[in-house]
Amino acid sequence: MKKNLHKISFLIFFLLLSGQLFAQGLKGKVTDSAGSVIPGATIQVIGAKIGTSSDANGQYALKFPAAGNYRIRVSFTGYETSEAQVDIDNTVKTLDFSLRDAKQLLLDVIVVGSRSSVPRTNIQSLVPVDLITSKDVRTFAQVDVTQILNYVAPSFSSNRQTVADGTDHIDPASLRGLGPDQVLVLVNGKRRHTTALVNINGTFGRGTVGTDMNSIPVAAIERIEVLRDGAAAQYGSDAIAGVINVVLKKVTPYSFSTSFGQSDSKALGREFNDGRTFQVDFSKGWAFKSDRGFINFAGQYLQRGYTNRGGLDTRPLLYSANPTKGATETEADFQARFASLKAADDARAAANGLDRNNMRVGNSDSKNGGFFLNGQYNFSENAELYFAGGYTHKTGSAAGFFRLPTQTTQIDLTIYPNGFLPLIDTKINDLSFTGGLKGKLGSWNYDLSNTSGENNIAFNINNTVNASLPLGTSPTSFYAGKLLFRQNTTNLDLDKKYSFDSGFLTSLNTAIGGEFRIDNYQIKPGEELSYSYGQPSKGIPGRMVGSSFTAAGAQVFPGFKPVNALNKSRHNISGYLDFEAEFGSRVTLEAAGRYENYSDFGSNFSYKFAGKIKLFGDVSLRGAYATGFRAPSLHQRYFNNESTQFVAGNPTQVLTVNNDNPIVSQFGVGSLKPEISRSGSLGLAGRIAKTFTFTIDAYNIDIDDRIVFSSQYARERGAGGVLIPSGVVNQILNTVDPNAQVNSVQFFTNAIKTNTAGLDVVLTNRFLLGTSSSLLLSVAGNLNKTIVRSIQGSPKIESDPTLKAKLFDRLERSRFESSVPKNKLNITANYTVDKLSFVARTVRFGEVTFLNAVDPNLPANNLPLQLDQTFSPKWVSDFSISYAPSKALTVTVGANNIFDVYPDKLYIDPRNNEYNLSGVSGSNYSGGLDNTSNGRFLFPRAISQFGFSGRYVYGKIACTF
Repeated sequence: MKKNLHKISFLIFFLLLSGQLFAQGLKGKVTDSAGSVIPGATIQVIGAKIGTSSDANGQYALKFPAAGNYRIRVSFTGYETSEAQVDIDNTVKTLDFSLRDAKQLLLDVIVVGSRSSVPRTNIQSLVPVDLITSKDVRTFAQVDVTQILNYVAPSFSSNRQTVADGTDHIDPASLRGLGPDQVLVLVNGKRRHTTALVNINGTFGRGTVGTDMNSIPVAAIERIEVLRDGAAAQYGSDAIAGVINVVLKKVTPYSFSTSFGQSDSKALGREFNDGRTFQVDFSKGWAFKSDRGFINFAGQYLQRGYTNRGGLDTRPLLYSANPTKGATETEADFQARFASLKAADDARAAANGLDRNNMRVGNSDSKNGGFFLNGQYNFSENAELYFAGGYTHKTGSAAGFFRLPTQTTQIDLTIYPNGFLPLIDTKINDLSFTGGLKGKLGSWNYDLSNTSGENNIAFNINNTVNASLPLGTSPTSFYAGKLLFRQNTTNLDLDKKYSFDSGFLTSLNTAIGGEFRIDNYQIKPGEELSYSYGQPSKGIPGRMVGSSFTAAGAQVFPGFKPVNALNKSRHNISGYLDFEAEFGSRVTLEAAGRYENYSDFGSNFSYKFAGKIKLFGDVSLRGAYATGFRAPSLHQRYFNNESTQFVAGNPTQVLTVNNDNPIVSQFGVGSLKPEISRSGSLGLAGRIAKTFTFTIDAYNIDIDDRIVFSSQYARERGAGGVLIPSGVVNQILNTVDPNAQVNSVQFFTNAIKTNTAGLDVVLTNRFLLGTSSSLLLSVAGNLNKTIVRSIQGSPKIESDPTLKAKLFDRLERSRFESSVPKNKLNITANYTVDKLSFVARTVRFGEVTFLNAVDPNLPANNLPLQLDQTFSPKWVSDFSISYAPSKALTVTVGANNIFDVYPDKLYIDPRNNEYNLSGVSGSNYSGGLDNTSNGRFLFPRAISQFGFSGRYVYGKIACTF
């Protein structure tokens, strides 16, 4: 019995001891500054394999294997990380954490713009930087990056294009009024590859190659940094307007959101319920044990239906005879005959089911799915392995121009007796991977990395025909070929900060590095019938309609021919030096220089000087002067194809030739050179009374040798459309096209000098209205103006007035000077009270101007002045209400463009209205002179203001756990 009592006593003692050992712990609650709990916050014990997450009530609990002194770190996306030291003994201690909103102090740490490893906020930066957080990108209904930035960043402009081939699926973007290819995009500070697409149709950014930022899932983004200053000396080519750096998420809780919305517009006299959009995304970041690093996975799926805001086709739909007044016919008889023809045409159209609203003028149909990984593994305090990679697959369907039954050279009536609307369907794959090693070598920080990226676009043309084939034999779908662009970039960056205890110079940050980059561009041909005239491989000749040639290849997008196929590469090597010196606590100066050498056009040296002087408190005067350059892209050097484009409403076969083509040399144009820039900025930035921040920055940018896509050099015709044999363009085109199937030619050339000047203003203030409510107000504005200072062609072009006039016509000039808003103002209010949040935003998009290629001011043209049109400024307002029953769940309903605002309508010539030809003797049936393409375009597509889809209503559910 005594022996058993000893055993029982020992067991009780062991249990008590075990209880004491495992009673060593820490518990508590994680809340925000307003006292609301934060579920899913990460709690880590620094230097130990101990960690957990807060539960739905914000509670957490940690157990420790032994007593001791530990440092606890608590973090959550959108909040400042908090750390605390705690002495653990044989008890369970309580320690609560209150995390401050990252915006509350308005000290937004940025990476871009400086080579210094010391953290710096946007108001401390030497140059202007906008910072858009993950909260900003998820506040409203926009679900892709370019549309988010268009409404958040005042100097950024991007809109979806329509009836523009591949550009319908990849949005061109502008920063500070410059082109899509004059802004450099980075991901985690590493160069992002551009797309395989060069914009060749009649849209903003014509002739440029941009970066598809929409291939980066919004769910993967922690923040976006927009550097609004020339930075080629720091980052290399393309950074003339600035740099956009997308920073990926790190350690985050489980996050899931889904939204659904559609257009709900009634502003045009019709009701629209199209553009249905469904989005779902997910992200989660896991921390490795013992503070060894992290890995984050984020994915997104987006499905968007097409919208249509087209007008009614005013052309005759079922016959081609254009009524003209006979020599002996009275006006009354002519009008009666016209009315009879119109009535007959309308009746036949109705009987055949033809709708005069026969276009898709609006957003394309699109499905977009992709993911991103971002991670880091810490081998030691001095060596970290990092990586980031993503893949996105996007399919899209965009319509071209409707083909009428009367367009006999472009249609097969045995297949489409009522005409057809051809579709350009794309499959876009975008993939990238970055891997690198960074850390310390002695007193130097090092970063060695390699980034590879690829963008490829396959074109499939559907609901169409090759009209040159024998009647009834043409397929209705064609594979038209593929574009591909690859880029591989290797970087080595070293930096070291020297500190001095005394003297005039208090610190000097020195950075040195190099880069080696390889670019590859490919065009792969489509199937034979997508481009052929007839089918030569089977001895089938092309079909004729009377004495007219039928159009070769797939209607709307003839495929790439074997002669178009290419596989071109180049490489460049560069090195840079960057010095950043602090003179006491008030003065900081920076100097940077970069040398680049390209294998295809030579070398360039760029430099930059920047500085900041603290005037008082947290208010500083800052400024910069920089030179820069943009290397001509491989696309601009080598792209070539033949396409069907509609010019003044007429189908035109357009030949695009590259700089190696003999046609270009006949125009006297040589190889492309880099664009060279000189830019300066001066501004004030600071914080007053801890909650009010402001940045005011003026800028001026001069660019020489700017690359343009020439206007179309059309064949010269005389009376009755007869070709003029002696015409210079005819003689040149006849060398490659003696049958005159090609109507015009265009090419890339360094032709203009431009100046862009502007002002950016950003004001933000947060009002704390109590323990559970706050109001954030922000006002951001941009003013900018671009002018073309000079146009300079080759000696041959300059010597011929006809060639000179067509090199860069009025329409092309307006794409540079007035196709994006000259000013933009964004006013946003975010009011939070308890579990409710109200967000209101209104954006004023400034005026834009369209200039017709034909100058209506010349008396000889005798055209209405309304061919040129300025579209007035408009206010577009958004509103949303969010309810968060807990930190884990938020429900949002709202509307973008809540007042259903549209741009000004295009001017419509009265002679094109309701077929009214009264008083216009001898006019064509569709004889109006305007920019509506026979009434089918109600709004301009050659300029970029804010789109024309009208009101969009939506609902969203977001979960965090």
